[in-house]
Amino acid sequence: MVDQKWLTTAAGVKMPRLIYGTAWKKERTADLVVKAIQAGFKGIDTACQPKHYDEPLVGVALRRLKDHGIERETLFLQTKFTSLAGQDPRQVPYDKNSPIESQVTQSFEASKKNLQTQYIDSLVLHSPIEPHGLLMKVWGAMEKIQQTGGARQLGISNCYNTEVIKRLYADATVKPAIVQNRFYQETGYDADLRKWCSDHGVIYQSFWTLTANPHILSSNTVRTIARKYNRTEPQIFFRYLSQIGIVPLTGTCSRQHMREDLSIFDFELSSDDLENTRRLLK
Repeated sequence: MVDQKWLTTAAGVKMPRLIYGTAWKKERTADLVVKAIQAGFKGIDTACQPKHYDEPLVGVALRRLKDHGIERETLFLQTKFTSLAGQDPRQVPYDKNSPIESQVTQSFEASKKNLQTQYIDSLVLHSPIEPHGLLMKVWGAMEKIQQTGGARQLGISNCYNTEVIKRLYADATVKPAIVQNRFYQETGYDADLRKWCSDHGVIYQSFWTLTANPHILSSNTVRTIARKYNRTEPQIFFRYLSQIGIVPLTGTCSRQHMREDLSIFDFELSSDDLENTRRLLK
């Protein structure tokens, strides 16, 4: 029987099929992470990027959860290396004048300290870097972290050009196990990229999944399916994505929505409902 709530990546890492995202939570980060894990989430996504994330407060939450008997080993932790282009110049979490390989190492060490952990389940490059040679320098530094046990798998985020991921995959020693992208109409919902990922065993994680798609949530199709299953429209969309192999991130601050998000594994959409929802992704 397929485990509805977990999957195993090509890197052999057990990853939840729904992950709690911590971007933009600021001073509320610790309280919301505790709330999410206590609601039933098993995966947390963060980044060593003070501009948009408060990673140290994720660590505070993990310490509080440990006091409640929830051990770090039972959770999936994913963080990111963010290059200088994505950092606030006033809050760079590494030496911006050091070689980029050292920046990767320093960022990772900062993440381990922030999260109070000896290893990361998933280390993600926050955005592709150009040119390709520089991208491979960064990836090589990430590979060393993975090969020495610091990170169990590697991935890349905000990668909307299929040729970039193809070339990275071809040249990498440690292949990317996940791609995490904004899921929205402007990129055609990454149809070609997702097909490539599926063919190569790379898991696609989606973010901005609800915010970018009000037209899908308000569509007659999704509303009709929601009534059929006595569920909310976001539950239907998340369930659709999960059933086609996408791992959504959700950053809800509502305890009720957390419970609703997690309960998508309590039902299954029919093949007709899957097809009708798929037609909305244009």
